[in-house]
Amino acid sequence: MTDARSSKRPLSWFLFWLVALSAPVSALSVAIGSEPPMISRMLMWCPGTAALLTCFICRLDFRSLGWAWPRGRYVGWSYALPWLYAIPVYVAAWLLIPGAFQWEHFSAPLAATFKITSHPDAFAAWFGVPTTMVFIVIGTLAWTLGEELGWRGFLVPRLYARWGFRGTSLAVGLLWAVWHYPVLLGADYNAGTPAPYAIACFTAMVVGLSFVMTWLRMASGSVWPCVILHAVHNTLVQGVLDASTATNGRAPYITTEFGLGMAVTLGVCAIVLASTWRRPPAGTSLDSQA
Repeated sequence: MTDARSSKRPLSWFLFWLVALSAPVSALSVAIGSEPPMISRMLMWCPGTAALLTCFICRLDFRSLGWAWPRGRYVGWSYALPWLYAIPVYVAAWLLIPGAFQWEHFSAPLAATFKITSHPDAFAAWFGVPTTMVFIVIGTLAWTLGEELGWRGFLVPRLYARWGFRGTSLAVGLLWAVWHYPVLLGADYNAGTPAPYAIACFTAMVVGLSFVMTWLRMASGSVWPCVILHAVHNTLVQGVLDASTATNGRAPYITTEFGLGMAVTLGVCAIVLASTWRRPPAGTSLDSQA
């Protein structure tokens, strides 16, 4: 009984701090009806802060959060995967839904910023997208690190020892999704589709992505692939693809984080990983630390 209680203590502390830190930030966002960048960044650092406080209170080794840099192939996967599961969704929507592709919404502001008057579309494609996917991703790492220290740095390895790959991916994915619900329902973190539809698609997408993240964390032994994937996902989907897609009509029902498209593609990823990944996570057991 003593071991069982002591093993649950860090998880209890993490959940306590997660709620204590996230609740006032989410409440502020709901009160003003929007999620400005600063509030979003504050919220993203609540899971990471909860993890750091839990490690300090429970005297856990901070290295267990996965600070070590991983092998190169995991860095490559973390950058490539969002392109593989997101691009097909948007291309299909652009081809099948009239008026869904609105590249000028991305290219025109960018061209105006740099005072480009000739060939703004080409400028956006050959300069705007590459620089966005390098320099904006680099900047975004500071914020996605905050989330990933909590979800994948702290929580995933500790649940994995008890629940395995599927149980951990599902549990963390559901918690991750529910954590977003206040700003999804009460602020402007949504695509404007009906709330039940947005919640269902968003939850399915996040749970599917959780399987990918759990695989990256446990296979690499590092939190950094998850941090990179999260930054690339946010930048590519929100900064480039959503910016190039109609925000009304049928397009939002397929695209965005609240549409059906990525719920399906990431659901496929989850099924493939749950069915095929059997690699034991050597050296990642945290029984002695949890």
